[in-house]
Amino acid sequence: MQNPYASHLGNGNPKEVIAATAGRLDSLFHKLGAKGAEQSLAPGKWSAREILCHLADCELVFGFRLRQALAEDHHVIQPFDQDRWAMNYSSLETGTALAVFTSVRNWNLALIGKATPQMLSKTLTHPERGELTFQIIIETMAGHDLNHLKQLETLAARQ
Repeated sequence: MQNPYASHLGNGNPKEVIAATAGRLDSLFHKLGAKGAEQSLAPGKWSAREILCHLADCELVFGFRLRQALAEDHHVIQPFDQDRWAMNYSSLETGTALAVFTSVRNWNLALIGKATPQMLSKTLTHPERGELTFQIIIETMAGHDLNHLKQLETLAARQ
């Protein structure tokens, strides 16, 4: 399976999804507030704040992968252990995480917006998922966003 987040995207437009995510996050964290940001869906699961930190980290990773796909032929992606990265989230604030996510997402959207069909078909390899294209990375970003937005919306509805 090349895109584990494809089921979240369905027939949705990935560019529209990723363009809307920062605004949706801003609204959700406004609703959650400081107390709600520390809530999780279940014991042992990430809090809303930790999910946001994860999204900020992933946006950095996606941006790097998009650029590597375009800059290098046959690039092999370096996977990362999200749980090990999350060990540092306890000291990070929602405002900073949201600012990083929004800024890097806007930068990534600028690159994606200029993508030609040739760029969209550029390939790279993920050691666990096999060959991917620039387009599949965009679709993965969107499905990943939707997965975590659903979690955050569930938490916000509890407020």
